Amino acid sequence: MSTWRDDPNAIPPWNERPKCHCGFRTWLQVWTDPLPQGKQGCRFFKCPDIDDDFKACTFMQWINTRPLGRVRFHQVETKGQYYARHTQAREEARLAREEQERRVRQQQREAALKIQEEQFQAREAQLKREEDELKNRYKEPAQSSTSDGRNKKGKFLRFT
Repeated sequence: MSTWRDDPNAIPPWNERPKCHCGFRTWLQVWTDPLPQGKQGCRFFKCPDIDDDFKACTFMQWINTRPLGRVRFHQVETKGQYYARHTQAREEARLAREEQERRVRQQQREAALKIQEEQFQAREAQLKREEDELKNRYKEPAQSSTSDGRNKKGKFLRFT
């Protein structure tokens, strides 16, 4: 089974490209100069040089150490193709990040609702207990008047 590394005209998937020193995914090129000897026709990754700080990034990584035969294109990937892939990858990353943030917010909302529900149930239980206490307080039978040593008319009884 051949991969993009074996096929001289294949463009590698975005996520399999190395990153240059600038932090960007690299641009696929074919070496067209006769020097160094034996490298003409070899593919390599290089910095896309899209950073606006005007520093020269010298990143370069060979894919093939010897030519793979006749290469149909001298430039395997144009700047426009690179920028399109770069933009698409950034958009996919942004959408994935937004989806992750949406999931986190949803989990936070669900957790907050669960806490509120638990607090509501605890408050409901507390109110029920207080209501039961009030009912029990009024349901208790009145103390008999003789319990403190008085008769029904309020006079103290003599115990002999």
